[in-house]
Amino acid sequence: MATIDLSTGREMPEVHEEHEHHEQNFIEKYIFSQDHKVIAKQYLITGIFWAFVGSFLSVLFRLQLGWPEATYTFLEPILGKWVDNGKIDPEFYLAMVTMHGTIMVFFVLTAGLSGTFSNFLIPLQIGARDMASGFMNMLSYWFFFLSSVIMFASLFIETGPAGGGWTVYPPLSALPQAISGSGLGMTLWLISMALFIVSTLLGGVNYITTVINLRTKGMSMTKLPLTIWAFFLTAIVGLLSFPVLFSAAILLIFDRSFGTSFYLSDIYIAGEALSNTGGSPVLFQHLFWFLGHPEVYIVIMPSFGITSEIIATNARKPIFGYRAMIGSLIGISLLSIIVWAHHMFVSGMNPFLGSVFMFLTLIIAVPSAVKVFNWLATLWRGNIRFTTAMLFAIAFVSIFISGGLTGIVLGNSSLDIQIHDTYFVVAHFHMVMGAAAFFGMFAGVYHWFPKMFGRMMDEKMGFLHFWLTFLAVYLVFIPMHYIGIAGFPRRYYSWTGFEAFNVFQNLNIFISIAAIMGFFAQFIFLFNFLYSMYKGRRATANPWHSNTLEWTTPVLPGHGNWPGEMPIVYRWPYDYSKPGAPDDYIPQNVPYSQTQSSNLPYERALE
Repeated sequence: MATIDLSTGREMPEVHEEHEHHEQNFIEKYIFSQDHKVIAKQYLITGIFWAFVGSFLSVLFRLQLGWPEATYTFLEPILGKWVDNGKIDPEFYLAMVTMHGTIMVFFVLTAGLSGTFSNFLIPLQIGARDMASGFMNMLSYWFFFLSSVIMFASLFIETGPAGGGWTVYPPLSALPQAISGSGLGMTLWLISMALFIVSTLLGGVNYITTVINLRTKGMSMTKLPLTIWAFFLTAIVGLLSFPVLFSAAILLIFDRSFGTSFYLSDIYIAGEALSNTGGSPVLFQHLFWFLGHPEVYIVIMPSFGITSEIIATNARKPIFGYRAMIGSLIGISLLSIIVWAHHMFVSGMNPFLGSVFMFLTLIIAVPSAVKVFNWLATLWRGNIRFTTAMLFAIAFVSIFISGGLTGIVLGNSSLDIQIHDTYFVVAHFHMVMGAAAFFGMFAGVYHWFPKMFGRMMDEKMGFLHFWLTFLAVYLVFIPMHYIGIAGFPRRYYSWTGFEAFNVFQNLNIFISIAAIMGFFAQFIFLFNFLYSMYKGRRATANPWHSNTLEWTTPVLPGHGNWPGEMPIVYRWPYDYSKPGAPDDYIPQNVPYSQTQSSNLPYERALE
């Protein structure tokens, strides 16, 4: 257990010696590890597994959407009774959409992204031996793993996994007898999500406590890398919003299993009136979206921080507007919690209330635009190194701009009402939340892989992976915007019965081909990741010539991160290409007394 100096709130340096002399067996070191770096790798590998499961489900329903009249007998050995005479069962189609959304939003882009990089980078970049509580950190992963096992098991039960969309709106989700996907699969979905939320809250408390209390000497809040600011604020937003979804799930379990009517009222099934009275499904929408919209930023903000770090490092320039970037992150965090009802413009809400949420929604574009302008200004006239990580970071900015612009359309209630539940909405949130966050995650993996595994990923395979993925994203989602404006509805199993939609057959085929191409491109990444882990070129201690503290550790840091004394921080993390400096980077732990030729006037007083 770590020893804390109560006068400073910081870890005592001699703790590392205890770690050095404690021999750990395989289970302690790799399974039930309390080392934040090992836990980060556990999150990453679990997240990669879920990413392929979720992507495979999307390929299945894109096959159905692209060629709705075709038969898929080759899927019968995989899907069993859910394929009858080559036709995918309509209820199972809805279940695939539900599970795809749940897996990607929560298990990949929340746990896989935040769990990996918050765990890995927070102690390393703030100069801490480990997280504030190694045991709580370990529990957070294993709650996530248990949640994953239950969700995965729901894919194989007789009545099928949860159906009803990843938002699981009642009454469909509240009545076990409604459809097959409302039965045991929905119960397992709710249990899995409850465990997932416990995992998220355990991790969030740990991240916040670590950033506040365990920063090394000299690491003030204004010297933190933007990655840490992003992870810190993400944890705060999650801590405020996830308990609301937990309460929504518990009340839904009560309605399903204990006869309550929180969300049910005046329900008829097959002409028979149920006994439920007094509830409202709109209540669930309010509770769900109070988490659901902050969740967009819980997913995207870690990528904000990762992108900022990678762009500054590879542009060889200081990040433009460091304090403005922090301010925009804080503004986004505050506004994200008070705009949830813009998802409910068609729920019958008072138009005045809708105008309030519309106003707040459009305001959130301001701090988002600040970040975009600052990234572009950092790139402007930079000495750019086009590493694979840099390509993904720049593409992140491109996709975030493209998806964000369509968000302005959907933020306007009068426009949103017209295109609600069309593929315009699907295209918007997949670009701004799905693809953009994935690109930030890929950028982070390629950039910090050397510190995680002591080896380099292959850049040529990385370039191929990038270009195929980048093309696939735009080829899938730009046409979706078009068919959405034309009124093409989402969640429909087959559109061939609607003559007006037959004109979009070729576009749907085009989208499906692009989506399948994007899916198979990810196997290039998977091979590169696994091969480089064992056979990749050995990394140096600081292969990117970066300034942050993680690159001052050994190539593969042990439990405790730094042998001997902890680093002391003297400067901010973005001293790149400073006039007068012999190198184009100055790490945070280099005193000003050693860089007299490049010190600015106010820095000379710090020598």
